[in-house]
Amino acid sequence: MTNMATDPTSLPIFNGGRGDDATPRGALQAPRRAGAHALAGQINPTTHRVPATRQLAPVPGPGPSEGQVVLDLPAAATGTPRASLDGIDWKKVAELRAQASNQLSAALGQEQVDQEIERELGRAIIQELIATENADAMHGGWAGWTQDEQFALAQAVFDALFGLGRLQPLVDDDSVENIIIAGYDNVWLEKTDGALVQIDPIADSDEQLTDDLAFIASRSEVNARPFSSANPRLHMRLDGGSRLAAAAWVTARPSVVIRRHRLRRVSLEDLVGRDMISPLQASFLRAAVQARKSIVVAGPQGGGKTTLVRALCQAINPWEKIGTFETEFELHLHELPDVHQIVHAWEARPGSGEVGADGKQAGEFSLDEALYDSFRFSLDRQIVGEVRGREIWAMIKAMESGAGSISTTHAASAEGAVRKLVTCAMEAGSHITRDLATSKLAETVDIIVQVHLQTEPQRDGTWKRSRWVSEIVHVAPGEKVKGYSTTNVFLPNPSGGPGVPGTLPDELRALEAYGFDLNGYLMADGQTEKAR
Repeated sequence: MTNMATDPTSLPIFNGGRGDDATPRGALQAPRRAGAHALAGQINPTTHRVPATRQLAPVPGPGPSEGQVVLDLPAAATGTPRASLDGIDWKKVAELRAQASNQLSAALGQEQVDQEIERELGRAIIQELIATENADAMHGGWAGWTQDEQFALAQAVFDALFGLGRLQPLVDDDSVENIIIAGYDNVWLEKTDGALVQIDPIADSDEQLTDDLAFIASRSEVNARPFSSANPRLHMRLDGGSRLAAAAWVTARPSVVIRRHRLRRVSLEDLVGRDMISPLQASFLRAAVQARKSIVVAGPQGGGKTTLVRALCQAINPWEKIGTFETEFELHLHELPDVHQIVHAWEARPGSGEVGADGKQAGEFSLDEALYDSFRFSLDRQIVGEVRGREIWAMIKAMESGAGSISTTHAASAEGAVRKLVTCAMEAGSHITRDLATSKLAETVDIIVQVHLQTEPQRDGTWKRSRWVSEIVHVAPGEKVKGYSTTNVFLPNPSGGPGVPGTLPDELRALEAYGFDLNGYLMADGQTEKAR
C-alpha cells in the first residue's frame, strides 16, 4: 500500500544521504524502484515552467555563493513558457541525471512513496546538484551559469530523469503529430498541418539514443518493457498517452517513431470539418455504428485510422458498456467518461524471462486472455484495436460474440484489407485454412472503411500530407471460389478527397432508420453516374 503520509524531509537524502557512489558518473542506470514507484507516473508537462513560488524543504549542502541562483523546479503547469533548451550541455545533463538517479534510489531505499513526493524529492536533488556544480565552477574561477541557464539545465535534467529527455519538448509540442527517427542525427517531425520537417539531432550518438530508450522503457510503473540486444524491439505507451515504437540491433541504425494522439476527443463532424470525410460519409458511418455493424478501418501507417475509430466510437450510445482490447492503449475511450460512461479497458502485457510449458513468458498477458475474461463483464461492445497479426482471432471472436465491434488494420485498399486479414488468420495457427479464415471474416465483418494518405512536395522543399476516406466497402459471404463478396458503397473520388457514392446493397437501405441520409445518397449517386 502506498504510504501517502510520507514526509519528503524524513527521507535519507535530507539527513545527509548522498546515494551510492559506486556507479560511474554519466551512467544511464534507472533508479531502483521502491514498490515499483520510483521514477513512475506522469511527468510534469515540459511545455510549462512554474516560477519560483513553491519552496522545498532545505537540502544539506553549501549555501548559495555570490551570483548563485537557488532553483525551484516545476511543480505544476501554469501556462508559462518552458526555459529554452538552446545551448544545453547534454553530456552534463546525462551526468547529472545519473547522479540524481543514484541519489534518488538511495534516498527512497525500500520506502514506498506517493508519486508527487517522489517528484518533489527528485526536484530537490536536482536543485542541490546544480547548485553544487555552479558553486564549484565559481570557486574554481569559472563563470557560473545565469539564472536562465540554470532553469534550462534543471528542466533538461528533470526531463531526462522523469520524462523522455531531449525528446520531451517534441512530445509536448502540440504542433507535432509524429516524431520519426532513423538514427540519432536523422530526425523528422510530421506536423499537424501535414508538413514534414527535419530537425537537429536528439542524441550525441546512436549508442546514447539506444541507452536513453532502454532507460525510458525500464522505468514505467505499469508499462515497463525490456529493450536490449536480447529484446531488440520496443512497443510501449508513454506517460501522457503517446505511442512509441523502436527497433535497434536488428536495424542498420536505431529506428524510432513516436505517435502523438492529439485528437482523443473527436467526432465524425470534426472529421467532416477537416475534410477527412464528407457529410454523406459521416451520415452513413454514424448510422452503421448505431445499427451495430462490425467495422474494420484500413489504411497505411500514419493514415489516421485510430483517429477515425475514436470518431466512430463517439457515435456509440453513451449508456452502452464498452470493452477495449489493445496491445498498447491508443483509443483512450476510458479517459472520456462524459462521452463513454462505462468503459473497461484491457492492455496486453509482454512477458519476460523463460518460456513456460504453456509457451508463454512469465508475466505475459495476451489479448485472447483479456477477451476471455471480458465475457463476465456484461459488455455491449467489444472493440479490439489494431490488428497486425494474431490479434485477428480476438477481433473475429469479438465480432462473433456481439455485433458492433470496431478494429483497424494496415492495407492499401479495402478489398486488400480482406486479403490481409485472411493472411493474418492463417499465420496465427497452422490448422487454419484459407477457406476457414475467409468464411469467418465474411460472416463477421460488415464494412471496411479505407483511409487514403497522400504526401505532396511543397515549393519550400518540405512535404505535406493529407488524409481522407477514399472507400467504404460492404462485405458479405460470396461464391466458394473467392469466399466473400464486396460492394463499393463509396468509391474513390477521381478528383481526390473523400469518396463518392457507388452502389448501395439493399440490406443497407435499412440504415435510414438509424439516421442515414438515404435520399441524399441516391441523389448524389445519380450525379456520380452522370459524371462517369
